[in-house]
Amino acid sequence: MTKKRLWITRRLSDATLDRAKRDYDVVINYDDTPGTATDLIAASADFDAIIPCHSELFSAEVVAQFSDRLKIVANHSVGVDHCDLPALKGRKIVVTNTPDVLSDATAELAMLLMLGAARHAVAGDRIVRTGSWDSWSPAFMVGKQVTGARLGIIGMGRVGRAFAAKARGFDMEVHYFNRSELPADQAQSAIYHDSVESLLEVADFLSLHCPATPETLDLMNPDRFARLPTGAVLVNTARGALIDEDALMVALDSGQVAAAGLDCFKIEPGGNPALAKYDNVFMLPHIGSATRTTRDAMGFRALDNLNDFFAGKIPKDTL
Repeated sequence: MTKKRLWITRRLSDATLDRAKRDYDVVINYDDTPGTATDLIAASADFDAIIPCHSELFSAEVVAQFSDRLKIVANHSVGVDHCDLPALKGRKIVVTNTPDVLSDATAELAMLLMLGAARHAVAGDRIVRTGSWDSWSPAFMVGKQVTGARLGIIGMGRVGRAFAAKARGFDMEVHYFNRSELPADQAQSAIYHDSVESLLEVADFLSLHCPATPETLDLMNPDRFARLPTGAVLVNTARGALIDEDALMVALDSGQVAAAGLDCFKIEPGGNPALAKYDNVFMLPHIGSATRTTRDAMGFRALDNLNDFFAGKIPKDTL
């Protein structure tokens, strides 16, 4: 049987690529540069399937120019805000993602960001690394204690619940806002709030785990920063679109927000250079799921979805 043609837009894990080469007639972008609109349109005529990352933009304008050959976009990501789902579905192109497998890795990074922001990781590393640590006193680099504090989580999906489980190891009191209240076995004693505003009022630490949608654009804006307890710590491992970055800097300048831990930004790659002046902002380059175990699992999940589709089944992760 002739193998289906597959384009993999980025340099995925070796185990993923080995399996893909075994099962498909695959072309791999070893240059590891994002696929452009021109690349995607051309690929739609040459391939039966594409495994992209969030770096490829499937806009309605691009999808309208696709060939009828392309049948499935099996994303190597959980988030699909880079895909215009109605446009793809309108062209009868199946879209899948990779849920479940990256929850723990992303929750681990959220914990790193929370602790690093709360305990002056950026400034502390800098003064030791540059040799400028020349004194100590009881008032030196006093941070915000995580243990026993109130944690607010916006978005209690898989990653949010994994983060809550890890936070309980620090005896944090977990509060959450979600589109709907979770069953007791999933909530695990976390306290539900039926509005973002109600949650913010008790969030000594706030962690964002919701998708980027038109409704969540600038979720954290000036009004909502003002509702946080003075000196709160903000963590974002979801999407940069959730935060009004100018409003965040105003909140940092005023002390309304004591510190922030950010793994994602409005503009990626690159981030926001204006945030670099803040020693109380701990930043990482969108690496929440970047462990070898998770990268293999994400690649395998995308290939599982392809295998199901070409076997005539509905892929498990069809959106």
